[in-house]
Amino acid sequence: MQTTGEMMEQEQWREWLKEHGRRLLLCARQWTSSLAEAEDVLQDAFVRYWKNQRHLPGNPNALIITSVRRAAIDHGRSRTRRLNRETQAYELEDKVTFFEPGEGEINQDLEKAVRALPDDQREVVIMKIWGMLTFDEIARQLGISQNTAASRYRYALATLRKTLRR
Repeated sequence: MQTTGEMMEQEQWREWLKEHGRRLLLCARQWTSSLAEAEDVLQDAFVRYWKNQRHLPGNPNALIITSVRRAAIDHGRSRTRRLNRETQAYELEDKVTFFEPGEGEINQDLEKAVRALPDDQREVVIMKIWGMLTFDEIARQLGISQNTAASRYRYALATLRKTLRR
């Protein structure tokens, strides 16, 4: 249960945000590459600020702008690290194979056929065959219905059969 003081403090914050929120979003936008990122940065900044200083001082602008700037810098660093990881993973994708290295053309043909599948079908095939997951588990992992997971698997197998018959 909130005390009267806490409720008054929340109301002060609401009013302050109503008055200054758009300006702060514009500031955050200057340090980010999109409006969505700016909104995320602004939210992170307020969470940080709130953890360290819960009350609304007379003029919190400098502290909050500093918090927004730091959140934007951290967000940018995080984004850069993520992009680097994704780039490395993408570069490795061509080197990683789905099958054990072996003699013969069949592994190469099968490898090409699996890579040629649409992403959503390939994902289900990998989870089903190599991950040994049930359709229910795949559905939960991907946020789709069990029937959709099974359908994608069937379509993928049909495509693989057709491709490999050639």
